Amino acid sequence: MPTSQSADARDRADTEHRAGAANRADGSGQAKADGGPGAEALPPRLLKRWEIGAPEVTTPPATGQGHRSWRVDTAGGAFFLREHAGADRRRVLFQHGVTAALDAAGLPVLAPVPARGGRTLVTAAGRGYALYPWVGGRGRGGLELTFAQCEALGELLGRLHAALDELTPPVQQSMLVPAPRAADAAAAVEATLRDVPDGGGGTDFDALTARRLRERRDLLTEFAGHQPPDVEVSTVGHLHGSFHAEHLRYGGSGNVTAVLGWGGLTTGPVAGEVVRSAARLFACEDERGLDLDRVQAFVRGHRSAFPLDAGQIQSAVHREWWERLCDVAPLRHRYLGGDGAGERGPATLVSWWSAHLDRTLDAFAVPYTAVYADAPGDSPAYG
Repeated sequence: MPTSQSADARDRADTEHRAGAANRADGSGQAKADGGPGAEALPPRLLKRWEIGAPEVTTPPATGQGHRSWRVDTAGGAFFLREHAGADRRRVLFQHGVTAALDAAGLPVLAPVPARGGRTLVTAAGRGYALYPWVGGRGRGGLELTFAQCEALGELLGRLHAALDELTPPVQQSMLVPAPRAADAAAAVEATLRDVPDGGGGTDFDALTARRLRERRDLLTEFAGHQPPDVEVSTVGHLHGSFHAEHLRYGGSGNVTAVLGWGGLTTGPVAGEVVRSAARLFACEDERGLDLDRVQAFVRGHRSAFPLDAGQIQSAVHREWWERLCDVAPLRHRYLGGDGAGERGPATLVSWWSAHLDRTLDAFAVPYTAVYADAPGDSPAYG
């Protein structure tokens, strides 16, 4: 499934395909992938396991998270082949069952293509492979969307949550979700500071790095008493796990044609996914922080399809802010080139969010207030 592909990677794959960078399958059905020097070919006759016609395989569109992938073109259409090396078979098959059910329910989710024997996970040479229809469209950043499109996107996430709640087994409703400790995060900042050159041997960028780390340490000290509880009463269920712009494809009319990224399928508080998604979708890359007008439209859309309540949303905002505050990995990634930028987006958002914590708590909950519910036209997102 095209979960590890970015929109840019898919666009590059299309360009390479049009430029004729494909290697055709030979007479034995062995498909060749032009992945550069030393590239490993697909197992012999693998693609003959599906009834898709004689294939040709282009340069792999993307490599990431231990997965290789290919675009497969046939006379009947294009497909996406993904390799699962060392995958948890039970988890992958559960994911396949969920995405197939969501697709059957009419949601923009890609179901895996069954092989000739009916299996969706095919094993060859000790590795698993899954085939999907190729999805067109383009990626769009959350800040590119109109307010109406933001609301429609929130409604889509709500419909996904409603369908997941109906189609998957129940999830234990009392969940212990440990919150990170400010003291541990401060210790991680101190350890990171030791990796930054200081004194006369450092550069201006080193000085900026040290300043940003000290700012985070000061915030951790200032807000040490704001840690959220480990156990909160909230609606929990199966979640997409990574609902953000890189996993959304749009058609020409602005509608979502596919929700990708189902490899992150997980369980947890539903409000948490709403807040995480809004924070990834509508974060600015500068001192403007979050576009709260778009956030409100998005939450209002979700509320129309899967209503929660203001308390759950605010608890989720509190926890998301806290987890970002205590997460040092994005700072290491931004300033020291380390791994771990993760799912949280720009590290610069933390300072803005900490300075506007009360404002964000209120803004996320606006679509659940009685006045807003009765008069949506009064929202600043619709002014």
